[in-house]
Amino acid sequence: MSDTERPVADTAPRNRGFELGTGPGRVLVWFYGVFTVAAASRSIVEMARGFDRAPLPYTLSAVAAVVYGFITYSLVRGGEKARRAALVCCAAELLGVLVVGAWTLAEPAAFPDSTVWSDFGMGYLFIPVILPVTGMIWLRRAKTVAV
Repeated sequence: MSDTERPVADTAPRNRGFELGTGPGRVLVWFYGVFTVAAASRSIVEMARGFDRAPLPYTLSAVAAVVYGFITYSLVRGGEKARRAALVCCAAELLGVLVVGAWTLAEPAAFPDSTVWSDFGMGYLFIPVILPVTGMIWLRRAKTVAV
């Protein structure tokens, strides 16, 4: 069998329901990845320094890290099931940011230290409130262009 007759391995990427593409999808994954690391690092350091000082905020930062990590994983994994899971998690994330943001303003004594979502993410340039909205818009749009 000559080189020209050998079967060539199919290395083309598969359409998994939605693709990250080269633009907004990749930027979204990058932001979620950065926020996963930031929230996880923050919560680990805070808990190691003194969990008893502010257990609620530190636990909420850890929850934020888990949510960000799951969304990142779902975006990278691809497929319709992962897209739907990421969409639900983005909605839950937005709800969390809104509830925690309002709670930190209404009852500051409950938060002796801030969380990733405190004051609607003001400490992170409001990206925690912008990111899930952007994610939901992109994920809903990705569904309409999927083959």
